[in-house]
Amino acid sequence: MTTLLLAAGVVARGRQARARRYRTVLTVLALAVVAVAVVALCVGERSYAPTEVLRVLLGEQVPGASFNVGVLRAPRVLTAVLVGVAFGMAGVVFQTMLRNPLASPDIIGVSAGSSAAAVVAITAFGLSGPALSGVAVVAGLAVAAVIYTLSWRDGVQGARLVLIGIAVGAMLDSVIGYALTRAGVYDAGEALRWLTGSLNSAFWPGVGPLAAALGVLLPVLLVLARRLPALQLGDDAAAGLGVQPDRSRLALLLVAVAVIAVATAATGPIAFVAFLSGPIAHRLLRGTGPVVVPAGLVGALLVLVADLVGQHLLVHRFPVGVVTGVLGAPYLLWLLARTNRSGGSL
Repeated sequence: MTTLLLAAGVVARGRQARARRYRTVLTVLALAVVAVAVVALCVGERSYAPTEVLRVLLGEQVPGASFNVGVLRAPRVLTAVLVGVAFGMAGVVFQTMLRNPLASPDIIGVSAGSSAAAVVAITAFGLSGPALSGVAVVAGLAVAAVIYTLSWRDGVQGARLVLIGIAVGAMLDSVIGYALTRAGVYDAGEALRWLTGSLNSAFWPGVGPLAAALGVLLPVLLVLARRLPALQLGDDAAAGLGVQPDRSRLALLLVAVAVIAVATAATGPIAFVAFLSGPIAHRLLRGTGPVVVPAGLVGALLVLVADLVGQHLLVHRFPVGVVTGVLGAPYLLWLLARTNRSGGSL
């Protein structure tokens, strides 16, 4: 009896320690996002004190700051947070659901679908604004459906879906290249700016629709993500726990793709944020709790920091997607090298 009580006490203390670590990581990440967002609101060609920024956010009229902070910087920062959370959460859902670290939307061709449709819409039809966003969202969902259908064979396996997604993404990249070669100078420049992933077009008229769409999709994604632990155990074990693997995987895929497509439509494909957020969150948590929300916070932090670096810390200004690409490419090479050395499969 004493041994059982001691064992129960050890288990309880372990759970409490894991819960404390999880809450600590969440709190630190949230505070880091807020801190970097405040810095982004304060610094620029003209810097302002945090008190001035707070006055602007509370609705006061502060000469100079009301325009620079309230009109230019605030929608940019809010857009960065929203798309970062979207990319981070959807990316880790893909990776966890398919049990493959390469199963990220920007690796398996989902983002390429939105990008190809947007480039064609810009260069061939001159679309912009809400119409361009709508085309990008629909195309992302359509390409995801094609990849899912092609990878189906008595179920969907992560490695098969990744390889088919990479092939589809390569074809879509060729479509993008062809569209750019046929476009006029202005349209090609506009399409290239969109393809790099940028926050330069983030203004208040676009924040509302983005926040509304993600306000609907992200809670649904969080509810569906409760099935991820069961899916990680394999289809047979998941079915034994009352989770229907195929239906759950399809629902998760549809919602995650919609989240990625909405975020991509707002800023363009910001490279590697969806790819990096999950692994970083996993390393911080060390298995102490669900990873979806922490991955979203990591994604927001990545986008905010990359935008600050690209705008203020380099010799020239660069779009946020260029900076995240520089961060993500070495990690992808390291992951491939590690997989090759260990003899594992993708």
